[in-house]
Amino acid sequence: MAQQPISLIGGGLVGALLAQQLAGRGFAVDVYEKRPDPRLAGFIGGRSINLALAERGLQALRTAGLADDVLRRAVMMRGRMVHDRDGNSGLQRYGVDDSEVIWSVSRGALNMLLLDAAEAAGVRFHFGQSLVGADFRRQRIRLADEAGVERELDVGMLVGADGAGSTVRAAMNAHAPLGERIESLGHGYKELEIPPAGELPAAVLQHSGGRDQFALEPHALHIWPRGGYMCIALPNAEGSFTVTLFLPAQGAAPSFATLPDATAAAAFFREQFPGLLPLIPRFDEDFDNHPVGTLSTLYLDRWHLGGRALLLGDAAHAIVPFHGQGMNCGFEDTVVLANLLAEAPDDSAEVFAEFQRVRQPNADAIAAMALENYVEMRDSVADPHYLAKRELGALLAERVPSHYMARYRLVTFTHVPYAYALERGRAQDRLLEQLLRDTPNVADIDIEAAARLFQSTLEPLPRLRHG
Repeated sequence: MAQQPISLIGGGLVGALLAQQLAGRGFAVDVYEKRPDPRLAGFIGGRSINLALAERGLQALRTAGLADDVLRRAVMMRGRMVHDRDGNSGLQRYGVDDSEVIWSVSRGALNMLLLDAAEAAGVRFHFGQSLVGADFRRQRIRLADEAGVERELDVGMLVGADGAGSTVRAAMNAHAPLGERIESLGHGYKELEIPPAGELPAAVLQHSGGRDQFALEPHALHIWPRGGYMCIALPNAEGSFTVTLFLPAQGAAPSFATLPDATAAAAFFREQFPGLLPLIPRFDEDFDNHPVGTLSTLYLDRWHLGGRALLLGDAAHAIVPFHGQGMNCGFEDTVVLANLLAEAPDDSAEVFAEFQRVRQPNADAIAAMALENYVEMRDSVADPHYLAKRELGALLAERVPSHYMARYRLVTFTHVPYAYALERGRAQDRLLEQLLRDTPNVADIDIEAAARLFQSTLEPLPRLRHG
């Protein structure tokens, strides 16, 4: 088997999974990670402490032999539980049944599981090692330890899996511009926490819809949509929920600029999220101590420098989190790259070029869909026209499954390329709009005629792979 040495910068989710897959294909892999080993030092949370795992990410974990281990630690989410201002809530399923669900996973627990698996496969990890420079002509990198002591190393192939703030990308861009564009959403986020039900007064739980140790229904992603902003909550295995408030960063109320402290924020929550505030007993502490995160989309013209260095995951194509696909897309990257390298271990230039050719259109597509999903989540889920389209789509999915599947399902529960899901979704949406143009009432639409329209206008869906 090939033993081409690979130096990987970044031991997070994507880096650890890629390292495990490469080692399993016979490569010698060294991973350099700036943070300490989370298995010894405890996980130092960066962004969200829990993430949505969907079919694409699960398929990558199956390839690595890790899916069952991960699912044992995950919480199933059947759909969006939408909460209105009056305290009413209703579940909007993601798929047709419990075979189409997503999973809430702990970022820290998943990272540690992936590190263990990579180490067991023979990967060498070097923690507390920050990349501070790279000479791509000489194929050397400069690292600094936690005390600031620097050393230089020769590297073979260099792969950057070091996230949205990638130091590998910065070094590559300094060597030869990559055509980097970072588009800020103009909205930020702040994380809060609903504790397990046992830590809340019984009176608070009376109407929350929770059960067992959970203060809310555990098998759902909760959304409080309010037009230009929203809150969401994802369940954690031990019974808590991670709540995230998304708001414009600047401008007139409501924005983070108009909520300078917990007192102002609590007054805002009492008005807009009255049923949620009592479930967050440490609201003041959470709000004042947790920073406002930024939300941006990263675009690059080039992901690699010939065969010397390559970026993948968020380092190449960071997206906003509103489709729950950032990790899933990064995991999909790892399978594509590991397979390409296994096929041509001695031609990294061709492999890196082919990786970008295959993955970049799909990364661009999920970036676009993630931005569109923000509008859907914070606004459309409560909009009558959106709900009518959703109802009509569900009828068509039942009547002509060969010609209609909701875009969300294509993205979340199949392996079709993201770029295909984007284009197919747009084509289907145009037909749904056409059918609803003259009547907002789905019951008035001739479903047989609607089915014939889809069959005569669109190509059949490709053979769809689930699980």
